[in-house]
Amino acid sequence: MAAAEKRALIHIAGRLPGWVNSDHLTGLGFASLLAAGACYWLSRTYKLALLAVIVFLVLNWFGDSLDGTLARVRNQQRPRYGFYVDHILDAIGTFFLMGGLALSGLMTPGVAAAFLIVYLLLSIEIYLATYTIGTFHLSYWHFGPTELRILLIIGNLYALYRPDALLGPYRFLIFDAGFVIGTAALAIILMQATVQHTVQLYKEETPLIK
Repeated sequence: MAAAEKRALIHIAGRLPGWVNSDHLTGLGFASLLAAGACYWLSRTYKLALLAVIVFLVLNWFGDSLDGTLARVRNQQRPRYGFYVDHILDAIGTFFLMGGLALSGLMTPGVAAAFLIVYLLLSIEIYLATYTIGTFHLSYWHFGPTELRILLIIGNLYALYRPDALLGPYRFLIFDAGFVIGTAALAIILMQATVQHTVQLYKEETPLIK
């Protein structure tokens, strides 16, 4: 969805009122992620809180995806500040989101912890590659944060439809099934990127040693 999303973000950024700036959008994205985690936790008792999660995931997309686009459209970029603030808040927000899922009863806490650990390890690899190689990849295999939000929304709707939150004849928790696959995919991406970037840096710098 990257190409269509980029066009939509540029279109929206060009029509936002002047008083809205990138910091407002970054704050909105972060607060929405915290609220989504809290609503997941609340959904253990009140299932309709899953609808609020959907609203906050949409708001998180709006703020988190649009802050950098708005800065570029208005030529108000702050590369180091924006990179640092955006990604540290993403990491903290994801911790609270996965914590909420772990407490929701929709996912086994061990699965939530495994996904969070691999996600943070991959984040470290991405940031190190950005510093050492100068390349930044947030999406792999045509899959990125936007697609993850869509899958979470689909999972929420299924959990509302099936109050027991179980999937298929083997009775998996709905989010366990998806996040086990997601954890495995992130682990493969992490290993692939680590090997690729290690080999690249070795080839570039080892011949310089005399």
